Amino acid sequence: MRDALDATPYDALLLLSFGGPEGPDDVVPFLENVTRGRGIPKERLKEVGRHYFLFGGVSPINDQNRALLDALRKDFADHGLDLPIHWGNRNWAPYLTDTLREMVADGHRRILVLATSAYASYSGCRQYRENLAESLAALEAEGLELPKIDKLRHYFNHPGFLEPMIDGVIESLAELPEDVRDGAHIAFSTHSIPTASADTSGPVEGHGEGGAYVAQHLAVARLVADAVRERTGVDHPWQLVYQSRSGAPHIPWLEPDICDHLEERHGSGVPAVVIAPIGFVSDHMEVLYDLDTEAKAKAEELGLPMRRSATVGDDPRFAAAVRELVLERAAVERGQEVTPCALGALGAGHNVCPVGCCPARAAKPAAAGVDSPYA
Repeated sequence: MRDALDATPYDALLLLSFGGPEGPDDVVPFLENVTRGRGIPKERLKEVGRHYFLFGGVSPINDQNRALLDALRKDFADHGLDLPIHWGNRNWAPYLTDTLREMVADGHRRILVLATSAYASYSGCRQYRENLAESLAALEAEGLELPKIDKLRHYFNHPGFLEPMIDGVIESLAELPEDVRDGAHIAFSTHSIPTASADTSGPVEGHGEGGAYVAQHLAVARLVADAVRERTGVDHPWQLVYQSRSGAPHIPWLEPDICDHLEERHGSGVPAVVIAPIGFVSDHMEVLYDLDTEAKAKAEELGLPMRRSATVGDDPRFAAAVRELVLERAAVERGQEVTPCALGALGAGHNVCPVGCCPARAAKPAAAGVDSPYA
């Protein structure tokens, strides 16, 4: 049992997330952090921030991360895994650099990172690695001893991530009126990104139309839809759709948009829709506004019965999956033979991001990859 719960060589886990404002006065400074270097005027940021102001200027993401931290700590303790867990954000307190500084002061030297993004993409993977490199550079400039940092592999097809989503879709279907339930369409939704970013997501050999980003989401949608069919006996039609588009209108982004999709499905005679936000770990602002507000309003306008299924959040099965991923990666680092846990044809992803994986428009150092300057 001791071997099975051995996290050696790691001495800490870092939960790395996006961050979000926790009050009205935080909204514009938060958005300034998110858009730093793009030269966006403050007045434009106030307009962009209207989504947050509708909810009192508070993003739910920080509270959801606190809940996930509690779930992880409970799972680790219940299973005898003695591994401290810390939390840092890219764009709001607790800031990543501050958290890493505290971890170094506590004596941590081998840190494993869990990012709250399950899929390959620049913004969902490499940008986090760039943030890690920036923080390590800041600590190096302060004369601190730098820890070695690794990042957990993408977990989109781990059973502990999939099972809560499957249950969520089945529960949402059950909430629909009985006369439209069996004919309901499932719209699997994720964050839209520029098509150029999607096409270059994942390792170089997988680049092409949609890249790893689209392929991984399609794989999850199929796995969830197949499980729903097996457990309910009904084969629901489905499609991968996108939400939360931003940026210049002349730049192509992944489509169809969720609201456009609802109109198209209604026009084709679909009697009801379940929206499953498979691209999100928790119910943060994009889910609350783009789905629970805008998409819900569109469905009501169309007279289309609609339910939105739950995200994974702090589900105990997800916490258990993180524990399994930690132990899997630790065993790999110790040179042991490991069979990764992953469902579907894509299998388990790489442990170390290769050169050219999810490239940035402008090259920046990135930690926890083959090309890391902090190996």
